[in-house]
Amino acid sequence: MTATLGTEWALDWVARAATAVSEHRIDLIELDRAIGDGDHGENMDRGFTAVTAKLAATRPESAGEVLKTVATTLMSTVGGAAGPLYGTAFLRGAKAADGELDAAGVAAVLEAALEGIRARGKAETGEKTMVDAWTPAAEAARAAADAGRSPVEALRAAADAAAAGADATVPMVATKGRASYLGERSAGHRDPGAESSSLLLAAAAEAAEAR
Repeated sequence: MTATLGTEWALDWVARAATAVSEHRIDLIELDRAIGDGDHGENMDRGFTAVTAKLAATRPESAGEVLKTVATTLMSTVGGAAGPLYGTAFLRGAKAADGELDAAGVAAVLEAALEGIRARGKAETGEKTMVDAWTPAAEAARAAADAGRSPVEALRAAADAAAAGADATVPMVATKGRASYLGERSAGHRDPGAESSSLLLAAAAEAAEAR
């Protein structure tokens, strides 16, 4: 029987994500300073610190409840564009997280999160945004599910694809968001939202592998 991922995995994912964001706070600030407001690392760290406290106080009983708590907390604590974008992503993902997750469930959560980001940010691939990390991640998870892989393998494929997607934003010229104001000067810099997305998806895969 294929293993599934549930509440404990989701809680571990968020804990690992909070640690990763904290450890890379300065990196995210510097990436954002190059092409944005410079507050992405601080905002994300504040948001996930609040998420950690909220989850400790509420102890949700399903993966969907965990993701919904993440969504509402990020929306209320993270400034700039990241709060609404990540909040919408986790909220849509929460709705797709129906019970224990097999590989198809993992893919459904990531696809729902991606659609939330697209709907909120009005961005598509190639525009140097977090969509450039989430799109290949969702596609890789779905391919893994369709190939009969486990949910752990689906998340690892997604995380690796997100990392490659973040790398691919470096030469891009931004056409969405604040970075687009720089025009050609935005090329040569990694998108901070794609980078934080990669960190979060890596944390999801690591939590799954630790199960």
